[in-house]
Amino acid sequence: MLDLGKERLASRMPPFYVKLFVRSAIFLAAAIWGLAQPPVTVVPRPQPVAKAEVLPKTDIRVDANLVLIPVTVTDPFNRFVTGLERENFKIIEDHQEQVISQFSSEDAPLSVGVIFDCSGSMGQKLEKSRLAVAQFFKTSNPDDEFFLVQFSNTADLIQPFTRNPEEIQNRLTFTRSKGQTALLDAIYLGLHEMKKARNARKALLVISDGGDNNSRYTEGEVKNLVKEADVQVYAIGIYEPYANRGRTPEEAAGQGLLTEIAEQTGGRQYPVDNMNELPDIASKIGVELRNQYVLGYAPQNQERDGKYRHVQVKLVQPKGLPPLRAFFRQGYYAPQQ
Repeated sequence: MLDLGKERLASRMPPFYVKLFVRSAIFLAAAIWGLAQPPVTVVPRPQPVAKAEVLPKTDIRVDANLVLIPVTVTDPFNRFVTGLERENFKIIEDHQEQVISQFSSEDAPLSVGVIFDCSGSMGQKLEKSRLAVAQFFKTSNPDDEFFLVQFSNTADLIQPFTRNPEEIQNRLTFTRSKGQTALLDAIYLGLHEMKKARNARKALLVISDGGDNNSRYTEGEVKNLVKEADVQVYAIGIYEPYANRGRTPEEAAGQGLLTEIAEQTGGRQYPVDNMNELPDIASKIGVELRNQYVLGYAPQNQERDGKYRHVQVKLVQPKGLPPLRAFFRQGYYAPQQ
């Protein structure tokens, strides 16, 4: 009956109204069908959780069977003193004198990590900093190996270990200044990469213009890690003058931070007042690494308790020389069972 009525009604309508009538009927039928269906709920797809970048952890330890202590000796004018003998040194571990079983003053191969600051504040300092790295490489020998870590907002391994210093210099050519300063993360990453070193003597060369303001690792965590690592840290600090009103609290604390970290390892921190002196200071660090004594001893305390052992090197003053000063690594962690 409904279909017949539609046909009779449509026969008396103009074509335009026929189309309008048919469309209205279809729309009405769809609406009635939709009311009869259960409501549809659209569950939004869960957003993927961004994974936080995690720097690799390290477990660098000193072999308790033989502890090696690099020592730099200087005179009152900060000149390197060479030619000393084993008898001119004493090693004290936790107030107990040790027997020096190995002694060397030869130029041994080095594994060096360059930790290079390319944060925003380094803009006008990058050129001289690149020259400093090039000057440092001039003191190297063919058996040395190097890697490069750059840091600004984050710390990144730019060049893994290589025996060709030119590869690192080529990488530094494209360095641009931007972002903040993740100095502590960069040192952490450098110590981790040093686990791959082939040479027994290891060092980090840090070139930076101030303190940390963007690291995830804390100052305490990095200082503890430095104690565990058998790696000397040398730093060149390019600081703004104290009178500079734009100096941040982090930059003001940067010199003390790098000094404490470096001296704990037997290295040193060299502040730069004149940018033109930067390459010469880098060369001086390279020469210092070539003029160190290495003292080796088997600790009398053989307990594998994982505790920190304090080390002190004392000089037996040679006759005819002015008072001398020794720089050395101040301790190590014993292995654990």
